[in-house]
Amino acid sequence: MSNSGANNITENRIDDGMSVTQKWIAFRTIVVKEIRRILRIWPQTLLPPVITMSLYFVIFGKMIGSRVGEMGGVPYMQFIVPGLIMMSVITNSYSNVVSSFFSAKFTSSIEELLVSPVSKHSILMGYISGGIFRGLMIAIIVSLVAQFFTRLGVEHFFVMLFTVLGTSILFSLGGFINAVFARSFDDISIIPSFVLTPLTYLGGVFYSLENLSEFWQNVSLLNPIVYMVNSFRYGILGYSDVNVWYSMLAIFIFCIIFYVIAYRLLDNGSRLRL
Repeated sequence: MSNSGANNITENRIDDGMSVTQKWIAFRTIVVKEIRRILRIWPQTLLPPVITMSLYFVIFGKMIGSRVGEMGGVPYMQFIVPGLIMMSVITNSYSNVVSSFFSAKFTSSIEELLVSPVSKHSILMGYISGGIFRGLMIAIIVSLVAQFFTRLGVEHFFVMLFTVLGTSILFSLGGFINAVFARSFDDISIIPSFVLTPLTYLGGVFYSLENLSEFWQNVSLLNPIVYMVNSFRYGILGYSDVNVWYSMLAIFIFCIIFYVIAYRLLDNGSRLRL
């Protein structure tokens, strides 16, 4: 082998002994597996959120919205749609990763992956990409369904795209962390039931913070989902109750923190055996 060829191989190798090409193949394989899983059981992964959001549109948007009139200077239906889209992105990104990774953990197939030379980053990013894919698919489908109830535009495309991507990444990582700590299938439903659902319903999806008293406005600002919902609403409608740039910065920082935590848990491996 020539010296130049040897140098190229050395440059492409990293500390786990895999080349960049091999890492890409491993990552792509996990992503394809996750996407096929989502599409194969689409009546469970894609259809229920659409039905649920359609019911929200009918009940809150049409029936209650006709009495509320406007909120934030826009028709009530338009006001709640961005929040409902974010609600579906949060729950589906989270549930996809937590159920998929815990299933791999439950069947011990994750152990086979861990003893292989596949990089921990490839494993983590592969599962997170599956959550992102499902979250974005749901966001697109719900947005299309919403067009039957109201007209939506995009006021700030970059803000909208960054928020939906950042939120799906963040809650995919959250689902991964939950799956690592879970010891049974009951454990993976605790966080969605007792944490995500209350925070989402109190996250400004159905109301503007301006309608609350000063005390409850300050309390609401402690809810991280308030910033995600309002940032996405700003991208769609140009209206927000909070500073959008602070919201985007917070999403970015939390994504980094959650990624570091998830990687350390995966690298440690002590909680990956039931």
